[in-house]
Amino acid sequence: MPNLSPVQPDRAYWLTVLERIARPVLEAGAVGELRARMPLEHRPESSSRHHFAHLEVVGRLLCGIAPWLELEGLTGEEETLRRELTELAQHTLAFGVDPASPDFFNFSYEHQPIVDAAFLAEAFVRAPQALWQALSETTKAQAVDGFRATRSRKPGFNNWLLFAAQIEAFLYSAGVADWDPMRVDYALRQHEQWYLGDGIYGDGPEFHWDYYNSFVIQPMLIDTLALVQEVYPEWGRMLPAVRQRATRYAAIQERLISPEATYPPIGRSLVYRFGAFQSLAQASLLHALPAEVTPSQVRAALTGVIRRQMEAPGTFNDKGWLTLGFCGHQPGIGETYISTGSIYLCAVGLLPLGLPPSDPFWADPPQPWTSQKAWGGVDMPCDHALRGR
Repeated sequence: MPNLSPVQPDRAYWLTVLERIARPVLEAGAVGELRARMPLEHRPESSSRHHFAHLEVVGRLLCGIAPWLELEGLTGEEETLRRELTELAQHTLAFGVDPASPDFFNFSYEHQPIVDAAFLAEAFVRAPQALWQALSETTKAQAVDGFRATRSRKPGFNNWLLFAAQIEAFLYSAGVADWDPMRVDYALRQHEQWYLGDGIYGDGPEFHWDYYNSFVIQPMLIDTLALVQEVYPEWGRMLPAVRQRATRYAAIQERLISPEATYPPIGRSLVYRFGAFQSLAQASLLHALPAEVTPSQVRAALTGVIRRQMEAPGTFNDKGWLTLGFCGHQPGIGETYISTGSIYLCAVGLLPLGLPPSDPFWADPPQPWTSQKAWGGVDMPCDHALRGR
């Protein structure tokens, strides 16, 4: 655990979790041995997951830890760790996008790579200096070729439209001339149609009780629009409403955390664990929490959730890799599209590590979160829906 001030034990713990999750992946990837070392757990009937797991694990892990890799001004053991993992990540990426490498990522076979190329693109967006500009020109060109290769398949008519949009928005930000604004526009327009009210989007035309508003929809809408808002006036006009909805959804997410730091196991992809709170974590990172929710109460709530899931027996195997499960090793809870690689989306719950230690999220004393106050008999204001669209 990095030697931080004794008034910041939560940050020290989060860094321990980050390192524990990231180190096996990046140490293997940095020497071109990710395929050789990484175990692959999945349902017996899901025989094709080995084609996708390696882009999955790298894209999803880096998407979550990117803001911390990008953070300047750190000192001491935390800065030493950041520099080490950044260098390992850069080497991992170089092997992953090189067609001659044994660890070459699959960008072109079947549909799944559309998803994880988007998470990788989002990682580059969240750490443009540490993860993108630091790469060689050859590695950048190979990565762009990989992103282009995803265009040969049609994404699903649901949150997958945002994967295509995120890839193209990143290419635009990287100065790639042939980026496709149509894929961005289609995703943005459809999600406007799928907005249901009170900070919630449908996943396609239908509502799903799950955490995909947080796993994908709200964060990618914000990150995509932030990149392309100046391209067309109508895109720029969308962003304030999208941000307002995300702030309301962050309020809802914070209220879902029980006084005991648990949350409802509802819907698909529960094996992504505390990645279910990416929207709340992103709102904290962007200083976009609702006025009634303090950063330190979010930190306290998320720390409780992370501890419950990371400390559950069986969460890691004997070589330090994550296992399938929600709270411990529960392989039956993983869908047919789930494998060891995909469960590393839990890392997106760590986005607030991109805030410096001096930020109120880390520096303020912990506060009880909403459900603790409510069930503890503390007087509190009413909760209100977000009106209008």
